[in-house]
Amino acid sequence: QTQLFGVLLAAVSNFLISISLNIQKCAHLRLACQIKPKPCYTSKLWWCGIALLGLGEVGNFTAYGFAPIALVAPLGCVSVIGTAFISVLFLKKTMRAADILGGTLTVTGTYLLVAFSPNVPQELTARRVQNYLVSWPFLVYLILEIIIFCILLYFYKRKAVKHIVVLLMMVALLASLTVIAVKAVASMITLSAKGKMQLTYPVFYIMIILMATSCAFQVKFLNQAMHLYETTAVVPINFVFFTTSAVISGVIFYQEFQSAALLSVFMFLFG
Repeated sequence: QTQLFGVLLAAVSNFLISISLNIQKCAHLRLACQIKPKPCYTSKLWWCGIALLGLGEVGNFTAYGFAPIALVAPLGCVSVIGTAFISVLFLKKTMRAADILGGTLTVTGTYLLVAFSPNVPQELTARRVQNYLVSWPFLVYLILEIIIFCILLYFYKRKAVKHIVVLLMMVALLASLTVIAVKAVASMITLSAKGKMQLTYPVFYIMIILMATSCAFQVKFLNQAMHLYETTAVVPINFVFFTTSAVISGVIFYQEFQSAALLSVFMFLFG
């Protein structure tokens, strides 16, 4: 029941995110049509989209406290499908046969991801999070992630390479840290609400800082991608990158597949 609540909350939150992204794109299009284009933050419509995005992300934040990362992350599928339909209805985009096939495969793959995700409830105390933070698999993963991010940032800043893959790869790398921090913070708050106080540990505040910092830069690069490219391109690519990044970070940091059956792991990867 707890995991089901997390799944439903994540699904609703991702639908709100799909609405918010289309509202932001609409704001960018309106601003581009003006004789003297103004910055996006001067638009009330853009701020409305940001507010909905924030609400959706808060819902996702809460969902991580009730279900594993490998279960919540793939539900970004709702955002992809929602964005496709909203783009057709309100932004007058064309729905091709390839889009329908892609959407069907996305839903099928997400079903497999959810059905065969790890079902091992673990109590994420502050001490356990501390142990995960200094474990060698995570430290190796973190070093590799920093190196890749710095290389991408160099091409983005110095070489002015603003390809959609470069932008969304940076978003995904930041998102993996956001997801780790979000799950830790949400779990510690949930435990504290149940009477097992976790908010006195320094690691709780370290995770909040990590979450806020990575999320802020993530929104910056995502908004840049939304400004340069169509939502129908940004959202699906971002979904694939984010899901892959989040699942890998969950597997490495929280060891979510440690006791999973081989068949479950295979079907999850197939999904």
